[in-house]
Amino acid sequence: MENLEKYIPHKSIHLIDTWIKELEVIVKISKSRTSKLGDFRVLKSGENQISINQDLNKYAFLITITHEIAHAFVWKEYKRSVKPHGKEWKNIFKMLMLNFINTDIFPEVILKPLGKHLKNSKASTSTDLKLTLALKKYDCNKKLIIADILDGETFSVHNGKKFVKLYKIRKRYKCMEIESARIYLFNPLTTIDLIQ
Repeated sequence: MENLEKYIPHKSIHLIDTWIKELEVIVKISKSRTSKLGDFRVLKSGENQISINQDLNKYAFLITITHEIAHAFVWKEYKRSVKPHGKEWKNIFKMLMLNFINTDIFPEVILKPLGKHLKNSKASTSTDLKLTLALKKYDCNKKLIIADILDGETFSVHNGKKFVKLYKIRKRYKCMEIESARIYLFNPLTTIDLIQ
């Protein structure tokens, strides 16, 4: 098992270790993955494994590992008879997370959006804009996202296309691709490079 002390808040270590031992789950620290922050899987050997991205700040790491531990508890109890992010998972995830909802573990700025998130947790914390923005404040390697720039600024995305940010429509940003003048809608959390 990985030593988790450098990845999560100190006062959460004992409980996380207790759950990992109870579930007999292997914890693997993974390179950064753009498609997911962590996962739970049953290996061909029958062992259970959780993997978590190494580049998460300690608060995002704690939420993610607790999310995956909830999957392990659901697997132990129900195997494949329930949905992966169904009511059983939501209830267990909320129950586990309530152990950490205090200022000894999370900064106040994270507690409010985290509390709202736990009322009806989604499959990924990344879909919760307020929680993601609160967690992002504690990232070491801050990545620029579209929500960080002003309307009218020019940016590029990973495929090299260049855009002008126009304005926000409900939950997304309307942007125009410079070369084609086509309009695109972007998630506020889209990672970008600012063009000066």
